[in-house]
This record gives sequence, structure tokens and C-alpha cells, in this order.
Amino acid sequence: MDVEAPGEPVAPAPLRPEQLERYARHLSLAQVGPAGQRRLLDARVLVVGAGGLAAPVLQYLAAAGVGTITVVDDDRVELSNLQRQVVHGTADVGSAKVDSAARAVAALNPDVRVVAVPERLAASNVVVLCADQDVVVDATDNFATRFLLNDACVLLGLPLVWAAISQFDGQLTVWSPGEGPCLRCLFPVAPDPSAAPSCAVAGVLGVLPGMLGAAQAVEALKLVLGAGQPLIGRLAVFDALAFQWSQLPIAADPRCPVCGPDAEPVVIRDETPPDEPAPVPLIGVVEAAASWATGGIRLIDVRTAAERDEAAVEGSEWLALDDIRKGAVPPASGSVSASGESGDRTLVLMCRSGARSAEAVRLLADRGIAARSLDGGILAWSAAVDPSLQVG
Repeated sequence: MDVEAPGEPVAPAPLRPEQLERYARHLSLAQVGPAGQRRLLDARVLVVGAGGLAAPVLQYLAAAGVGTITVVDDDRVELSNLQRQVVHGTADVGSAKVDSAARAVAALNPDVRVVAVPERLAASNVVVLCADQDVVVDATDNFATRFLLNDACVLLGLPLVWAAISQFDGQLTVWSPGEGPCLRCLFPVAPDPSAAPSCAVAGVLGVLPGMLGAAQAVEALKLVLGAGQPLIGRLAVFDALAFQWSQLPIAADPRCPVCGPDAEPVVIRDETPPDEPAPVPLIGVVEAAASWATGGIRLIDVRTAAERDEAAVEGSEWLALDDIRKGAVPPASGSVSASGESGDRTLVLMCRSGARSAEAVRLLADRGIAARSLDGGILAWSAAVDPSLQVG
């Protein structure tokens, strides 16, 4: 019986005939070839998030033959996700996103093992999930999770492929400990939520996460292969309206509390969320509709013009949130009382689901104008009052 000598390197397993055919275009690349393809098949990549950014990441990593992909997300597929989260389909609505994504990947490439983790990333699990990975991909949409991933990757010395999107713009970089800055070099603390609204609030062009997610997949594959120049120390910025990519140099902050030379040992902890703003006065749609029918309220729509063109409550007024942010106020209609009434009519602000109208109520309150936010927004109005309103 042949016995392998101690320390003798183990020859990589040859590619099977069907793999030679599946990855033929990779094998033709000098930067990949059979050895690089074997590295991909042996690689382990963690993708945190299973939404818009993650969809192309998962699909292209799987198609490329990355052997083990772990996907972490505690969310479920909603109909509104399908405008951009193309790893899911209509039949997946209601399913756990990680399960839906795992099914899609399994159908794409049987060489790939998908580990589905239907959990929220937290201080209690982030190090365990990252520890045995080769590359980590941040496909999340909030700073608390981004900071957790950043700190864990600094602690473990792992490269982190990061992207962020909003409306028509995206950003992309690779945080790599010891080679360039980390996320906290640029953002020591989370920005105010109003300065970085979610896609649900600000909106997003459906194809934008596809563009940025595909670019994340490029960077992840380059890191596994050791090919090219990873996007370390450079921030790529994409403007979809101008269809223009630009790059900005970014440097490590020597005073960074996480990766700086004088930083204390990294301690993984859940990010303390920013102080919650004071609750705003709400009005339910049934009460609002009854008052609306008798002329007791002024219903003011704070959505965008495009949203209002799609569906609007007949007779409602319009004052976009962007204009309120710039100082605009509802036109006067009698004196405004502290209870939120204009003359004898209560000001009720309405958006899609309630988040933007709540912000508008706070802004008006700062200017001495009281108002109430329609709880659940026009979605709730459509469901409970006027089903003929087809709100996307």
C-alpha cells in the first residue's frame, strides 16, 4: 500500500469531464485555467443578505463554480422584492429568502453546496459564520450589519467585498485588513438614518443592484483566484442616470478605532442603534376615511410626483417630502392649533407606508405646524378604504 510521505503536497483532484465542459471558458483564461478553477471549486464564500445585491452575487458565484456558498438572511420574499431581487420568483413569495436562493443556486450548478442560514447576523454568530471563509460579501442594507461584518473581517483578516445602493447610484469597494482602509475608516459611526434612507423609503432602480452585485461577484472571484487588482483603497461610484463609473482613492485612517495601528483589540458587539426619534401622532385609515368623508381633515400626499401619477386619493393635496425638507409647508387654511388642526381640519400626511409621512410630520413640528401621519400610508388606505387604488 502506498503511504503518502509527511508534508508531501496533495495533488488537486482533476476536473471531471462534465466540469471541463461546464467551465471551458474559464479554462481558456490564463488567469484561471484548471488550477484556478480548482481553487474556485474549493473556495468558501459567505454572502450576507439574499436580496437585490445578493441575487447576482449568488448566481454568478454559483455559475463560476465556487464550491461552498453560505448565505445568511432572516427575511422572507415579498412581492415588492421581485422588482430587483431576481434570484427569487413569484412562486417564492412568502418563502424564506435563503431557501429560495438555495433552490435557485442548486438548479444552476450541482457542483455548488449552498449553506442556508435563516438568521439575522449578530455579534453572537458573525465570527463563527465568517471564520472558515475565504471571502465575505456584504450584500446588506443597514449600517449595523455592515459594521458587524467589517469588525469581524478585521479581526479574522478576511477581505470584505462591500457595496451600497440608493435610487440611481451605487458604491463598491473591497475592505482588506492590512492592505487598505476598513469601513470604519470612512464611517466611524453610523450616519443618521435620514441621511441614508432605505430603498423602501428612497426607491431604487430595479437593475441597479444587479449592476453592483455583478461587480461584487467580479471582486470576489478575483480575490479567490488571486487575479488582477482587487478594488482595495479605491471606491468605485456608479451613476446610472449618466451611465458613468468613477473611482475615488480612499486611505486607511491611522486613528481608526478598529484597524488603526494603535487600535485596541477588536471586540465584536452589536451596534447601538441611533437614538430613536420621538413617536409621531398617528391616525388610522378607518378614522381618517371617516373624517375625510365629512371634511374633517386635509389629506396631504408627500410622495413623489411619479408615485402620485400611479395612484392617488382623489381630492388629496400634494406636497412632496423633498419640498418639505427644503422648507415648504402646507398652504394655510385657517389657523393651526397645537392639536394638529388647521382651522377645524386636521392635517394628515400620507406616503406609501408611513415612514416618509412620519418624517414630514416631525419636520413640520419643528416649524410649529402640527400634523398627524396616516398609519400604513396609501397601502393601508387601498386595503381598507379604496381597493380600486392599485399601488405598486
